[in-house]
Amino acid sequence: MDKPNSFVSISDMTKEDILNLLADADYFESNPNSRILQGKVAATLFFEPSTRTRLSFETAVNRLGGRVIGFSDASTTSSSKGESLKDTIMMVSNYADIIIMRHYLEGAAQYASEISPVPIVNAGDGANQHPSQTMLDLYSIYKTQGTLDGLTITLVGDLKYGRTVHSMLQAMKHFNSKFVFVACKELAMPVEYKEFCDANGIEYVETTEFSPDVINNSDIIYMTRVQRERFSDLEEYERVKDLYALHNSMLDNSKPNLKILHPLPRVNEIAYDVDNNTKAYYFQQAKNGLYARQAIICNVLGVEIPRKNS
Repeated sequence: MDKPNSFVSISDMTKEDILNLLADADYFESNPNSRILQGKVAATLFFEPSTRTRLSFETAVNRLGGRVIGFSDASTTSSSKGESLKDTIMMVSNYADIIIMRHYLEGAAQYASEISPVPIVNAGDGANQHPSQTMLDLYSIYKTQGTLDGLTITLVGDLKYGRTVHSMLQAMKHFNSKFVFVACKELAMPVEYKEFCDANGIEYVETTEFSPDVINNSDIIYMTRVQRERFSDLEEYERVKDLYALHNSMLDNSKPNLKILHPLPRVNEIAYDVDNNTKAYYFQQAKNGLYARQAIICNVLGVEIPRKNS
């Protein structure tokens, strides 16, 4: 990393880094109100809309005893007057110990980490990466399966613009699991991520069919929303938005250990009749975001976590 204590890209992390963060998340699940950020101020700069990510980061700071400043609507800030990202970062760094930032431009978090005197946490940069989501996804997989190795993980829907699935692939280079990519050709996994899989020995297959065979052989099904905000051609969006939808009856012959994940928000890709199935895990997955983000914040701030003294 250009700034060792920033959290910008999952590709910067070693297997040991990931496993340590998962262990820290597990500690915070049992101790979510550890008041170990007393006196710390976190700035949340959301240049792009967010509900779960922003609220879980802010809750993470509050439950650890820190304070939060920031904005959720860039139109109310000086950036609407033409202030550069550099100037915004430099200004806010005068007031906060850590900056948690979501931006619509790919690479914005990396750039911020190179100029900021305080740590940057990437809360999503365009269609590029969403590394804190990846940590809560990995924690959810590990909690429900007991391992990150030897699994069949099926990614469904928007694999072209879906930064959550891109980040997951980069993290899973450290673990021996297989991926199934289910998408139409317009939203297929980009070539560069397939090349990444090839270079790192990640086994994968591609299909356009969300078939019973695919469902019944999966340990994890990771559904994604087709993101209207990423399309410049709304006719193309209307053509592909409802191609893949999961209904409860489709799970009748699935594996007992199967869990359904989704980064949320959902639109039509998971029917409401799935919600009461014990294999639905997306709301618990969102809750796990609190613990994963508490772990990330403490890690970048260099705050000692009590579990390490036990």
